[in-house]
Amino acid sequence: METIADTQILNRDSHSDSELKEFFALKNIAVVGMSSHGGKAAQFVPKYLIKHGYNVIPVNPSVTEILGRKSFPSVSSVPNDIDVVDIFRPSDDVLPVVIDSMRKQGIKLIWMQEGIYSKQAEQVARAEGIEVVYNRCMMAEHMRLFSDTD
Repeated sequence: METIADTQILNRDSHSDSELKEFFALKNIAVVGMSSHGGKAAQFVPKYLIKHGYNVIPVNPSVTEILGRKSFPSVSSVPNDIDVVDIFRPSDDVLPVVIDSMRKQGIKLIWMQEGIYSKQAEQVARAEGIEVVYNRCMMAEHMRLFSDTD
């Protein structure tokens, strides 16, 4: 029997490839839940983004630095401009992250990594005019969309 959680994980946003490509023009990415452990997606995905020219800002209250970059305890505490909030947190933790992110001006996109989705968080972001991508990996989508340009 399929549960609500299974349905949410199977679905993904309806953005077209051309829309996704436009999102990748946004260069300042706060990565919530970025890990200091090399074997985790929450580190190798941001590392890939850095390698491809993105300004990655770690957001992890447990550490002060990741990959030589200052880590911040929350999105709203980041003094730099942020275009994208990329979330590596369990679905149940996403709504507070998005609510905190709404305190920061200039955010254009909330990106929930593969397997992550919160309908409430999506509604909060969209009500503020912010685009939402969910259940997609930024690295996998970048590789798929731009593999011929690397």
